[in-house]
Amino acid sequence: MKPHRGTLILILGILGITFCAPLGIAAWIMGSGDIKEMDAGKMDASGKSLTNAGKVCGIIGTVVTIIAVIFAMLGFMVAMLTTIHRTQ
Repeated sequence: MKPHRGTLILILGILGITFCAPLGIAAWIMGSGDIKEMDAGKMDASGKSLTNAGKVCGIIGTVVTIIAVIFAMLGFMVAMLTTIHRTQ
């Protein structure tokens, strides 16, 4: 039976929220895979709560990043349209 990676996944999820979005995506993917292996009995299930918490943090970090990118793009578009409108 493989050992769990719950602590690693939780750390990646937290870092994904706070610093670096790709780490949140990694936590989400790794957490999903590890939970499947735990449910199948291939991995130590004692770290399931840590793994699940890391996966949730990864999801939150990814969603927040996507929303921030959308708002940044909208802000850029508004700034460009305002600049174009002022020059005419």
